[in-house]
Amino acid sequence: MNHRFTLKSRLLGAAAMAALLAQAVTAHAQDDTIKVGVLHSLSGTMAISETTLKDVMLMLVDEQNKKGGLLGKQLEAVVVDIASDWPLAAEKARELIEVNNVDAVFGCWTSVCRKSVLPVFEELNSLLFYPVQYEGEESQRNVFYTGASPNQQAIPAVDYLMNEEGVERWVLAGTDYVYPQTTNKILEAYLKDKGVAAEDIMINYTPFGHSDWQTIVSDIKNFGSAGKKTAVVSTINGDANVPFYRELGNQGIAAEDIPVVAFSVGEEELAGLDTTPLVGHLSAWNYFMSVDTPENASFIETWHAFIGDAERVTNDPMEAHYIGFNMWAAAVEKAGSTDADAIIDAIVGVEVPNLTGGTAVMLPNHHITKPVLIGEIQADGQYDVVWETEDLVPGDAWSDYLPESAVLEADWTAPINCGNYNTETKTCGGS
Repeated sequence: MNHRFTLKSRLLGAAAMAALLAQAVTAHAQDDTIKVGVLHSLSGTMAISETTLKDVMLMLVDEQNKKGGLLGKQLEAVVVDIASDWPLAAEKARELIEVNNVDAVFGCWTSVCRKSVLPVFEELNSLLFYPVQYEGEESQRNVFYTGASPNQQAIPAVDYLMNEEGVERWVLAGTDYVYPQTTNKILEAYLKDKGVAAEDIMINYTPFGHSDWQTIVSDIKNFGSAGKKTAVVSTINGDANVPFYRELGNQGIAAEDIPVVAFSVGEEELAGLDTTPLVGHLSAWNYFMSVDTPENASFIETWHAFIGDAERVTNDPMEAHYIGFNMWAAAVEKAGSTDADAIIDAIVGVEVPNLTGGTAVMLPNHHITKPVLIGEIQADGQYDVVWETEDLVPGDAWSDYLPESAVLEADWTAPINCGNYNTETKTCGGS
């Protein structure tokens, strides 16, 4: 009896030891790679814009691995589909951090997605690199904003239309969520500050995926028939752009009559459209595929080789991921660690090349420096750059044109270390 008990004990002990060894091997295998989360919509209304961002992240990880990885380890991309579902985005972000143990996440497109996942990154002290233009009015310690803030896209676009095109009447048309609403709030205040009358500003919002544009485009046409030069400033997002531009063509609205300047339409969106009636309409970005620089030529060549399709285009948010990924990689090497706190300390001041021939610098407010370009749509779906800033523009977290924001400053370095520091009261209101 004692013999059987002893044998059984030994067998149980051996099994326990084997389980511990298996856990150790698994942990060691996980330690041998640095995991990078990719958080984008691969289905739903935003897939038209975001799928290519997943693809470029896979390319960037692949290219870094060819260089030897980081800290002597290979990188592993962990991809999830948030399906254009914002509560799901928060769940998937938590899954990436807690279950998949990623060291940084690159993702989201819409601001409602970003707002949805922010509490997760704060709670778990992880890192999000956000690659798309947004409305500003935010600076969070765990987020790096590599897309444009309003002073790097919306304000310069309005200045261009006002000064170069002589626009006097303004249609602010957007998808009904936080980015268009806040951006248009800033633009409305800016236009009125420039002397534009309230009756010369028309604001319209539509749901995600909106498809029936006949009445709205007719209203825009009527608004533009008052004898003053009129333009549409578009913050319409996702696949709703396809029927919007189609209806413009159907109603004969040409760029010389009522130009549209879009903030969320780039080469990827135009690839799904008949661009013939769109020639001459505009987009404001910080990068276009047509930019002629050695850096951009190399990027496009690498992209085509990776994706196996010489017809696939590049666009601005892809460049933002390129910049953000390279900044993160540089900060990892600088810190000698992927630890979130170490990266947050190391990344401010990191400087990497952009694709337009300049450099991007990570600022203390977790925004970056960017050029601003206005591109005119061509028949082949590419853009002819008709205007650009002379210098790089630092991204503002808080707008100078909203009184409640004008007194705020973001600086995540000592001694301020705050996302909304009130310069009048000298206090931090939190992030």
